[in-house]
Amino acid sequence: MALLDTIESRTNGKHLSQSTFINSPLKVKLINAFANPFKNAIATARTCYSSKGIITDEGVSLEKHTALAKSIYEAGHHTTLQHAHFQFAIEGVSRHSIWSFLHSHPFYNSEQVSQRYVEVKSGSFTTPNFENSEAQSLYASEMDRIMRDYHDLIGLLTPAVADAYFDRFPHRRKKSEEYQKEIKKKAQEVARYVLPVSTTAYLYHTISGISLLRYYRLAKMADTPSETFLLVRAMVDELLRYDPNYALILEEPLDPESYPEAEYIRTGNTDHDIAHFIKEFDDDLDGKYSKLVDYKAFAERTLASSVREVLGKTEREIDDEAAIALVLDPSQNTILGETLVLTTQTKFSRAMHNVHYTFRKKLSHTADSQDQRHRMTPGSRPILHMQLRDAVPDYETPMVVTTSPQEVQDRYRESIERSWKSYAILRSLGVRQEFCEYILPNATNIRFTESSDLLALHHKHAMRLCYNAQEEIWRASVDEADQIRSIHPMIGKYLLPPCGLRDLAHVRPICPEGNRYCGVKVWQIDLNEYERVI
Repeated sequence: MALLDTIESRTNGKHLSQSTFINSPLKVKLINAFANPFKNAIATARTCYSSKGIITDEGVSLEKHTALAKSIYEAGHHTTLQHAHFQFAIEGVSRHSIWSFLHSHPFYNSEQVSQRYVEVKSGSFTTPNFENSEAQSLYASEMDRIMRDYHDLIGLLTPAVADAYFDRFPHRRKKSEEYQKEIKKKAQEVARYVLPVSTTAYLYHTISGISLLRYYRLAKMADTPSETFLLVRAMVDELLRYDPNYALILEEPLDPESYPEAEYIRTGNTDHDIAHFIKEFDDDLDGKYSKLVDYKAFAERTLASSVREVLGKTEREIDDEAAIALVLDPSQNTILGETLVLTTQTKFSRAMHNVHYTFRKKLSHTADSQDQRHRMTPGSRPILHMQLRDAVPDYETPMVVTTSPQEVQDRYRESIERSWKSYAILRSLGVRQEFCEYILPNATNIRFTESSDLLALHHKHAMRLCYNAQEEIWRASVDEADQIRSIHPMIGKYLLPPCGLRDLAHVRPICPEGNRYCGVKVWQIDLNEYERVI
């Protein structure tokens, strides 16, 4: 029985229909999977109680062991369902749905087309069925207008980007034609801020069986419940075609009214309420992208003690500074210079799990979509519309725009503000909130709190303090490293980009990026000297 029929039989036909969207480009295909995933879950469960050794998939009888499968699922013993993984090829899903749902948890892997490096084509949008001709017409015309703005801004930004590029690589100016493609990519990286969050992506997405079951149970939640349900339903339909036995434990999606936030979503926030929230949040940031708001007061002492415990040594033998250097100084812990991340498994490095930091952050939707890919630095991201005012655009402006001629700044601002006005018009027409949000620009601000242990944060900074990192995440990481230095200097001085770590570890080449080298000898400058436009 196909999933659509399964749902219909269980809900008397009361399910979301495909007609919720028109011109929906969504495509989902199961590409790779375990040979016998459901049998394997039973085999792993039986192995736990086997006196005869490993139970193989061939040793499982579905007729005989179905009751076992259901009982361990109902008891919450779900690790057996983590072994089998499923790789999906997904096309035509909105960036908003990816941000709100697909990438909002740690247990997945995705390889997704980049808006930074791949130019967006016309028509690459999720288009809802507004059931209102005025709203439908407005949305269609706005998608056309936004694409014109996007392409025009690529051209308008190119001179400013070229100036910044050749300031960084002065020796390349003489052969400037050879670098126009790279310059254009950096211009389109900035221009993408005006694109709507309905812009679609294609990606490989790999999850375990238990994650997919969780997806389906939660498929009507978050900022894009209609699209999310269509996406997850298609994924589960693919799963059941491959192995129908998962229907034995498949639970129906939760009613959106059962979530604790349901009443607040129903009531909503007034513009006045949101204005107060934004002012309070932004005032607390003190102009930073990321502000340190909580940490372990004795972090350095705890880290040093943890390192000594690994060795069975006392403080008389290894003082705090020496102990911290053993784990964080790449000249001593040369593992930190490895391209293959080994720190989650080495004895010393795991001591960093005992140190924690919490940051309050503000990033654009497009930047946060990358920030959340650091799955071990999770955050409490918002129900987006609860932070949005109809009449007041709230967005990020990249540095290269602010340093461009006034014409470019005006075009950027006008594009963003027109999108925001269209959002307000859709709201006034009584369009469902989730559909109104699709017209918002990538530049829309997201406010949230994010926490991490030092091990995960160290890795994140090694990636995001690099000058090739997305600008906002780079600035947030600079903020974070600087604040940690001020309270925990023995720790903070070792929060470095990959080139800094490799230089201290005497690994060559110092920059691991090859022909993607940023052009700045970052390993030779101090954090307070970090500066970039592109």
